[in-house]
Amino acid sequence: MKIRELVLVVLVVTVIAVSLVTYLYYLQFKKEEVYGEEIVEVGKRILLPYPKLTGKISVEEAIANRRSVRSYEDKPITLEQLAQILWAAQGITEPRRRFRAAPSAGATYPLELYVVVGENTVKNLVAGVYRYDVHTHSLIIVKKGDIRRALARAALGQVWVEKAPLSIVITAIYGRTTSRYGERGIRYVHIEVGHVGQNIYLQSVALGLGTVAVGAFYDDQVRELIGASKEEQPLYIMPIGYPQNIYKLNPDELKRYYEIHRKG
Repeated sequence: MKIRELVLVVLVVTVIAVSLVTYLYYLQFKKEEVYGEEIVEVGKRILLPYPKLTGKISVEEAIANRRSVRSYEDKPITLEQLAQILWAAQGITEPRRRFRAAPSAGATYPLELYVVVGENTVKNLVAGVYRYDVHTHSLIIVKKGDIRRALARAALGQVWVEKAPLSIVITAIYGRTTSRYGERGIRYVHIEVGHVGQNIYLQSVALGLGTVAVGAFYDDQVRELIGASKEEQPLYIMPIGYPQNIYKLNPDELKRYYEIHRKG
């Protein structure tokens, strides 16, 4: 075999070997990143399904049927549903300027979202605490294990926090906003968490789910449980699941209500 031919063979074999190694690495990376049930190491990232921009019900229907839900079916939520709710809460809606689904004073975005998942309560996710990464639409594992009971205890024994398949804990880093607006920024942060909470409510309804805004809890205990930093202040716990009783507004009943009150 001539030297030129030998070099060509070596090059071909090298290219094939590199391609095979790259492909195998891609498969391993994809498995680690996407399929939550395979993720067991803290710090790993789970890519979420892309959000849908259309739904089965109108905004008006979601508003009409929104209720605070405290009783949930023993039924797991899908990763797609969770991804959609997180996007509705804080997802990117204008990539060029990085604007999000909920308004923020000066686009300072002081809020962080954590997801507390139980054992086999969200398909393809192991039990644990996850932080939502807005710009990659992904979850990062903060800690492993089902902490729902401990979280419920920190929430003054509110059992729906334990019984729901998952809870979203919203924290605030006030400095992001107060550094620009001073003490007034505290008010802006509280307004913003209300926007985010309502988005979670309405998106949950649109997906056939329910939630309730929980504000009574021991801040330090919640912060420690979810592995948040000391500069983060927990503001909301929002358990989410399939409601045991689905509310539907009766338009005739609404009309009668208005007619009675218009008569004075």
